[in-house]
Amino acid sequence: MIERPTDLEKLSTLMTSFPVTAILGARQTGKTTLARQFDSEQFFDLENPRDTALLQQPQLALEPLKGLIILDEIQRIPRIFPLLRYLVDTRKEQHYLILGSASRDLIQQSAESLAGRIAYHELDGFRLTDVGAKNWRGLWMRGGLPLSYLAKTDEQSHLWLEQYIATFLERDIPQLGVNIPAATLRRFWTMLSHYHGQVMNYAEFARSFGVSDMTIRRYLDILAGTFMVRLLQPWHTNIGKRLVKRPKLYFRDTGLFHALLAIRSERDLTAHHKLGASWEGFALEVAARAIGKRNEELYFWATHTGAEVDLFWQEHGRNWAVEIKYADAPRLTASMTNATKDLELTHLWVVYPGDQEYPIAKNISALPLKKIGSVWDYGLSENVDTLL
Repeated sequence: MIERPTDLEKLSTLMTSFPVTAILGARQTGKTTLARQFDSEQFFDLENPRDTALLQQPQLALEPLKGLIILDEIQRIPRIFPLLRYLVDTRKEQHYLILGSASRDLIQQSAESLAGRIAYHELDGFRLTDVGAKNWRGLWMRGGLPLSYLAKTDEQSHLWLEQYIATFLERDIPQLGVNIPAATLRRFWTMLSHYHGQVMNYAEFARSFGVSDMTIRRYLDILAGTFMVRLLQPWHTNIGKRLVKRPKLYFRDTGLFHALLAIRSERDLTAHHKLGASWEGFALEVAARAIGKRNEELYFWATHTGAEVDLFWQEHGRNWAVEIKYADAPRLTASMTNATKDLELTHLWVVYPGDQEYPIAKNISALPLKKIGSVWDYGLSENVDTLL
């Protein structure tokens, strides 16, 4: 088993501060495996008929318990949330770790009942620091879902991903109350893969798919709400320039993205016209997770004249950004210069697949992807002083 120390540490911190901690993430990201590393014999899997039967009268089942109580796939019993509020307010010896796959519904249900009592931790697939920086190519090719990454061969990984996609479309989506035929969603998902790394044009996509703009937005809400895609919003500043104002779309797992494009090996990937887009999405996810901020706190920035940065965020009262390049040795461009000036960036990193970290210009440096973990530690907490 590959250890996941960063997520364990983050969860442990949250669990000492809140009576309820939620692990959110797509299916098969390792939520259950991670939760079982905490010492508790009180584990309820709500996909298990026996555990579901035990919780038919949840107050009788949970009230006598002490210590850490783990509830897996909790969104299957939404009526339990008001009870959890009562229990954590009256039974101080109880702590809960709850797991769920449907972020939109789970956050809404829990926030309404457990405001001020619950913290959220989002779990994607393996981090680069989990698998080791030297293994970044395998993580890029197969994605971070554990059973895909750990497959013995690329072919077995691709087969597993195909089955994952089929299960998601045929079982998971209907269980969320979405009555969309699996074949329709699969066609939508495949078409969407061609927008990976691009600014979404809802009207154009709706015409191609033969539906309304609102239907496209609804489908995207489903995929974003189940952690399949990331909709990165644009950063707006009043600088007197025409800015891009529609979100960028990325598949959060490059393994799934590659499966949708029938990319089965590194050779397929290097010859594919989506190579650059694939690299951008992969590097963006690695960077976003190292920064440690929620998707709502991350942005991209672009003007209609071509200046852009792929990732922008604020920390310690300052502005920071990442530009992603699939190049041997990135050099200074007018876009980097303009972005640094217009956004008043403290630092701009150009993330690329090479080996050497080097300065490009004042406040701009090239950063190998494999060194991201040593530069950022949940938001530059240890490194900000050296960059000022």
